[in-house]
Amino acid sequence: MATRVLITNDDGIEAEGLRALHRALCDVDDLEVVVIAPDSNRSATARSITTRTPLAVEEIRMDDGSTGYATDGTPVDCVRFADLGLGGRRPELIVSGINHGSNMGDDITYSGTVAAAFEGIVLGIPAIAVSQQSAALEMGFLPGRRFDFEAAAAISAELVRRVLESPLRPGTLLNVNCPGAPPQGVEITRLGKRVYEDELKLIDEDQAGRRRYRIYGFAPSHVDEEGTDLTAVARGFVSVTPVHFDLTDLEGIDALHEQNLASALSAALPDATEVGDPGGSG
Repeated sequence: MATRVLITNDDGIEAEGLRALHRALCDVDDLEVVVIAPDSNRSATARSITTRTPLAVEEIRMDDGSTGYATDGTPVDCVRFADLGLGGRRPELIVSGINHGSNMGDDITYSGTVAAAFEGIVLGIPAIAVSQQSAALEMGFLPGRRFDFEAAAAISAELVRRVLESPLRPGTLLNVNCPGAPPQGVEITRLGKRVYEDELKLIDEDQAGRRRYRIYGFAPSHVDEEGTDLTAVARGFVSVTPVHFDLTDLEGIDALHEQNLASALSAALPDATEVGDPGGSG
């Protein structure tokens, strides 16, 4: 039986990055590809989900004549839809992208593209997130208008072939970023460190005194450190970074034990007799 792969993104089902990814994966042997994606741009929504309203789904004709599904939910909602059976059986692999703009370093916690991949590993489904820097070589949240997805699509297809042959470690996703210029090669990397250059910029003020500010979108820099995704892409390489979801600081646990923190906090708890005895006579 063919391996079922879900394609999703945060730029919307009509985004050229998603369409390029779909075309590339449809050429991979023994794949059954399904597309479930937001109906419009949901960039920087991270792992948000829709809990208070029902979600709308519309069938969309893809380039090859197959049916994709557009929803007014988030990228994580799209993965949940696939896990619950929209469009057929549960996927065995998730590929999220190709995102219009890079997702590296600290920025991955904002990214809807990477969030969809995170949701895959939460559900026990291996996942890959793929992002493409613009030809303007941006490193921030406002990507340029020009993208060439050829290299990212080729990398995505080959990664899928490799993952089918040699499965990813359980609980690990691959975060892939391609430079805006033709890649010089591929590097296996770790997450780098952003240096944000945000400003508090007044845009306008209305007659009622209500002000509108811009605080995001100013081009950030990064720590130029060998072996990181930010440095690799800045030097013209494709970065491939394994990422897992466990945020626990294991060394931090040891440090808190050494401080006897649990005992100190327990001593601060109110005595049971002082807060009342539910079974007492009052």
